[in-house]
Amino acid sequence: MRSTAGSTAPTGTTPRPESQLDGRVRRFSTAERMVHRVTGYLMLVCLASAACLYLGPLAQLVGRRHLLVTLHEWTGITLPLPFLLGLLSAEFRADLRRLNRFAVYDRQWLRAVRRRRTAPEARPAGKFNAGQKLYAGWLAGAVLVMAFTGLLMWFTGLLPFISRTSAIFIHDLLAWAITFVILGHMRRAFADPEARLGMRTGHVSRAWAERHHSRWLREGPPSGAARAADGSRPGA
Repeated sequence: MRSTAGSTAPTGTTPRPESQLDGRVRRFSTAERMVHRVTGYLMLVCLASAACLYLGPLAQLVGRRHLLVTLHEWTGITLPLPFLLGLLSAEFRADLRRLNRFAVYDRQWLRAVRRRRTAPEARPAGKFNAGQKLYAGWLAGAVLVMAFTGLLMWFTGLLPFISRTSAIFIHDLLAWAITFVILGHMRRAFADPEARLGMRTGHVSRAWAERHHSRWLREGPPSGAARAADGSRPGA
């Protein structure tokens, strides 16, 4: 095939992610990295303040219960704010569409994980693998439930048919679940320096991308035709 002027790909082929550095590909925009970073900081403040309120030894050590309650409440309320601001970014919206599509190759990835296959060809993945899609969907739902139950605890009587005791029970139980899930997420991140580099600088090596996200290097902008070809469907 022939290439058009100023193009690095043959005519008719799917464009690859843009490369701005020698031997590296651009994975995340500045807006996406800021959303991830600020959300992470807010989540850590939420969990740390909750631990100081919930665990007796920490509560006695830190004190200032009223200040911690206020900090926990307002941090929880502002937790969705980075996400909402991120919607102003086209790159962020494009990645949300990727996260919200579960394709045939995602099910292949999950089967390979269950069977402990590590070869790249056994775990085909787009920009996000199936595990990352499930994690993002679960965490988004958990944050919404936490915000809802937190508001019920804050404004007693907001919904009279839901008792404050029930809201506290769900809030506390889900807080523990979020803690363990985020610890697992951090463990995986620390085990993969290249993935952390991608979130810190926005770029990853082409070799890493080829090994872990080979389909992403070959995919183009999301489209109805591409989704049909991949066998993807809405919803993660």
